[in-house]
Amino acid sequence: MRIYLSAPLFTDAQRRWNRQLAAALEASIAGAETILPQDFKFAGSYNDPRDYPRIFQACLDSLRHADIVLAVLDGPDVDSGTALEVGVAYERDIPVIGIRTDYRESQDRGVNLIIAGACKEIVRAMSFGENMDQLVKDVAGKIVAALKSQDRKRVRKDA
Repeated sequence: MRIYLSAPLFTDAQRRWNRQLAAALEASIAGAETILPQDFKFAGSYNDPRDYPRIFQACLDSLRHADIVLAVLDGPDVDSGTALEVGVAYERDIPVIGIRTDYRESQDRGVNLIIAGACKEIVRAMSFGENMDQLVKDVAGKIVAALKSQDRKRVRKDA
């Protein structure tokens, strides 16, 4: 199972949190592989403007081949890259599970209603708890359930 982790990746703290979440999910879900776009680099660089088109394409290609998207929805507004990836996944009928640890409120389950509408589920885990084990347990359960539901949906469509 390929999990595409769509999340902000601009600070050391964000990248470390993404990596910690990915490793914990892989340990919790048999056969899970987490795709971390923050690891995409070309010519030895993560942030060379000449490589931006290749990084963009690598993100889209990886997203298109994912079984599920896990989207971190923190912040006063969802990260713009995450918003695009959620939209692409929704249009391709790839289930999206959102995670919101930010305690600030917005329109629907803490986020913009369009983003919330594209998510099959949103796991709310307020940041003051700082309990990665519980978050991973909750998210892993939602991922497994969403993929089972997606499989049943495909079977009905093929029948």
